[in-house]
Amino acid sequence: MTESPRTFDLLGTPLLATSYTELTAYAQALARRGGTHAIDLTNTHIVTLRRQDAHFRAITSRFDHFVPDGMPLIWCLNARGAQLHDRVYGPTFMRRCFEASPAPWTHYLLGGSAECVAALRVKFASAQIVGARHGYFSPDEEPEIVAEINRLAPDFIWVGLGTPKQQDWIYRHKAEIQRGVLFAVGFAFDVNSGLKRDAPLWMQRAGLTWVFRGLSEPRRLLSRYLRFNTLFIYYLAKDALTSSRA
Repeated sequence: MTESPRTFDLLGTPLLATSYTELTAYAQALARRGGTHAIDLTNTHIVTLRRQDAHFRAITSRFDHFVPDGMPLIWCLNARGAQLHDRVYGPTFMRRCFEASPAPWTHYLLGGSAECVAALRVKFASAQIVGARHGYFSPDEEPEIVAEINRLAPDFIWVGLGTPKQQDWIYRHKAEIQRGVLFAVGFAFDVNSGLKRDAPLWMQRAGLTWVFRGLSEPRRLLSRYLRFNTLFIYYLAKDALTSSRA
C-alpha cells in the first residue's frame, strides 16, 4: 500500500508534500482500498479562506487531504524543509492522472457547462469516463447525481464547480457516496476543455498564475485575488511574529 505523503501545516491547513506522480499513485491506492476519500487541490485563496472563515473551514472538514496547487505554497513548504520541486497544479494533475489511469480505472465528471463536459470527453477519450454531469444542476437533482455515482461506482470523481461550491457539494454528499476518490479541481475543467486559456509557463513558475487569471476575468477574480493574497501575506507575517515572541 502506498503511504500518505508527509504533511506540513500552513495557516492551519495540513498540506501534502507530494508530486504529480506520487499523488496519482496514492490516489490509485486509495481507490483500491475502497471507501470514499476527498482531495482538494489547494491554492492560497483556499488556505487563507480556511484560516479566516469558520464556515468554510467547516465545509472543508471532510476533506482527507489538501494538496498545494500554488507556487507560493510550495515556497512556504520548502522553507520548512519540504524539498519540493514543483506544485501539483489542478489542470496539470488532472491531465496526468487521466493519462496514468486508463481502463480499467474509471472516471466521473461533475462540473462545467455541457460544452465543457463534451470537450473533456473528447480530450480524455482514451480514458474510461463512465458518467458525467454539467455543473448547472438544481438542488432537486443532487440526489439523482449521487445515485448515479453510486450505481456507476467510479474510481475517480472529478468535481469542477469552483470554490466554494465544490467544497460545499463534497461536504454535503461525501458520506452518501459509497466509494471513490473525490477531487476538487475547479479551474481544471475549463483549462482542459480548452474553454479558457491558462497562464504561460513562465508566469506559472513565477507564482503569477493569479495575475493572468485576474486580468483575464477582472470583474470576477481580480479583487478576490488581491484581497486574499494580501490576507495570506498578513497571516504569514502574523504567525511569524507570534512564533518569534514565543
